[in-house]
Amino acid sequence: MTTSALAIETANADDFDEMNGFLGSLFHQTLDTEAQEAERPIFEPERALQIRDGSDLVATAIAFTRTLGVPGGDLAAAHVSMVGVAPTHRRRGLLTAMMHHQLRQIYDSRREPVAVLWASEGRIYPRFGYGLASQRYHVSGETTELRLPAPTPGEGRLRLDRPTDRQADLARVYERVRADRPGWSARDDRWWRYVLVDPQAHRGGATERRVVLHEGPDGVDGYGLFRTKAEWDDGGPNSLTTVDEVVASTPAGYLAIWRMLLSLDLTRRLAWMRAAVDEPLLRLLDEPRRLNCRLVDALWVRVVDVPAALAARRYATDIDVVIEVTDHLLPENTGRWRLRGGPTEATCTPASGPADLACDVRCLGELFLGGVTPTALAETGRLRELRPGAPTATGPAFTWHRAPSAMEIF
Repeated sequence: MTTSALAIETANADDFDEMNGFLGSLFHQTLDTEAQEAERPIFEPERALQIRDGSDLVATAIAFTRTLGVPGGDLAAAHVSMVGVAPTHRRRGLLTAMMHHQLRQIYDSRREPVAVLWASEGRIYPRFGYGLASQRYHVSGETTELRLPAPTPGEGRLRLDRPTDRQADLARVYERVRADRPGWSARDDRWWRYVLVDPQAHRGGATERRVVLHEGPDGVDGYGLFRTKAEWDDGGPNSLTTVDEVVASTPAGYLAIWRMLLSLDLTRRLAWMRAAVDEPLLRLLDEPRRLNCRLVDALWVRVVDVPAALAARRYATDIDVVIEVTDHLLPENTGRWRLRGGPTEATCTPASGPADLACDVRCLGELFLGGVTPTALAETGRLRELRPGAPTATGPAFTWHRAPSAMEIF
């Protein structure tokens, strides 16, 4: 059977339950009604692709309409998710057909210069032009010997509450901090309800999620979402604290929240899956090795419209460079582009002169959030130096004062 025998179709709202169950089976998860109902409001059927073999659903891919924090601002970005192919229909080109179709749709709409996703397996998406744009630390360590700086007078007050009861406070703090964080996605009310849903079936024997809020002189300026799981061994209590998010707009709030999370009674261990690579906690602890940080991938970015994307972000220093780009899936991006910009503005226009650098569109995705330098990519051989010294000269501009990170898996 060839891919041409099976058509790519746009879903409708009534397809949500079937698509959700289909993806759950592919990811070896039992369908949970509470979680499914939380996901229904964020489903966009007009951006959901499906392939059927007769009446059987055999492949899906969707996109969410959201904005993404990029160096110096915000950018509309297609948030790609729910990508999967039935095990009965693998190796038939269905995934390739859907990803090509989706990218063409995003490009033709002219709404979103980039697409972003989490990869279930890192080997899949580079062939569609996605580059590893941000990384994270997966923390799984012991807390018994960790020490933070002592409290100082006037640090503020901590309060415990139910996250859903404090959604408005969490949203205000999140948006305040997000303005300076490449890689964080905007959350409207629908997305906050989705992020805060806490199905009992997903807790793995742990408590319901709780929130600790820090109140400073101007009100709530930080929060931490967490849960605990009671465990005991021959030595006594050995309970686990699992952290989902810590967001604070002040150093005092950040420190106070972590001081509580690391010293909960009867807990001895900490798990945290999405720590930023420049996380302040790693500089505050007296023995960060105890956290057993493991560096793993986070967001993958696909530059869909090269000139629009490169002009939309800002650059840490002035830059004037001609980049020769190759894009086999979206040939409109192939060519030479002159990027000029700095901390306050940028332009990207077609260039007729010689190029300084050459790369494929995947490299641009890796560079886009400031998580890697042109020099590092040149050392892989995937970015070519056409003018001597160009990677070194342009490197500082592509970085940013905050490392890109990601707060949620969508």
